[in-house]
Amino acid sequence: MSERTEITDLGEFGLIDHLTKNIELQNASSVLGVGDDAAIIDHFGKQTVVTTDMLVEGVHFDLMYTPLKHLGYKSVVVNLSDIYAMNAMPTQVTMSLAFSNRFSLEALDEFYEGVYAACEKYGVDLVGGDTCSSQKGFIISVTAIGEVAPDTFIKRSTAQKGDLLCCSGDLGAAYVGLLFLEREKQIYLENPKIQPDLEGESYVIGRLLKPEARKDIIEFFAQSSIKPTAMMDISDGLSSDILHICQDSNLGCRLYEEKIPIAEEMRRAAFKFEIDPTACALSGGEDYELLFTLPQSDYEKLVLNEQISVIGYMTDAEEGTKILTKGGGTHNITAQGWNAFKNT
Repeated sequence: MSERTEITDLGEFGLIDHLTKNIELQNASSVLGVGDDAAIIDHFGKQTVVTTDMLVEGVHFDLMYTPLKHLGYKSVVVNLSDIYAMNAMPTQVTMSLAFSNRFSLEALDEFYEGVYAACEKYGVDLVGGDTCSSQKGFIISVTAIGEVAPDTFIKRSTAQKGDLLCCSGDLGAAYVGLLFLEREKQIYLENPKIQPDLEGESYVIGRLLKPEARKDIIEFFAQSSIKPTAMMDISDGLSSDILHICQDSNLGCRLYEEKIPIAEEMRRAAFKFEIDPTACALSGGEDYELLFTLPQSDYEKLVLNEQISVIGYMTDAEEGTKILTKGGGTHNITAQGWNAFKNT
């Protein structure tokens, strides 16, 4: 059996030294990192973007099927996604943890392996944080800091009537991945001798356990001189997040069901559960794709990127927020997806 080192053997400062001893700063804006009372960041005339997120065991993740390394990676990525959603580039993160004595030093090392993998992939520096004990469970709080050229950030409230409604990637896969993992967990709890059968569904399970933030889309905008009129990341499900942009911008929209990007792997996986792939895309959440609006004049630039789908357009608020189904029906978009039995 592998060694287990108790956290109490190190103490708080010994633990922080252990977890941060190999940090190499990557960004010129990281003037001073871990080791003093506070980090120092100088963005050299750019505007600073800050976001923070908390992940709580039993609410946001289940350690029965979430590897600690994946959890470390995801806890960084979900924060970076919020920075990209402002049209900014993330540069630093801080990481704070509370954990019970059921976690060993080796477990925290595994978690931090994922944290550092995400920092390296996205070119951000870990510059601080905190650790403390909790009565039970694992609590993670991450703050991400980014930079943006003055007044090039993008809000949710500035979409314009007639704008194209667009998203990156494909939607709904993380939700279907969660369904598989929850099903296997229940089978295991009833009979621990049965090995999990994930039926080769590595795509949808990967989308849940190891999401990626869309740095590539923000880089594409910069290279193509595209500036969305409004933007946010899709973390609560497409329908909820479309409603955020519509409400904040005081507009309505038309969303076309047939235009919603759905991966073939997700479609097949959804049918195993006898659920509608469109419903998964509308209500699933945790996709961490970007949802944005653009002037129609940018359409020619957009088609150069296969990772972007035009899924609808913005209308006057009086026209409501509607989805046009493949069958030709029109329904109100609701935060839980739409009600297929309620015609308008």
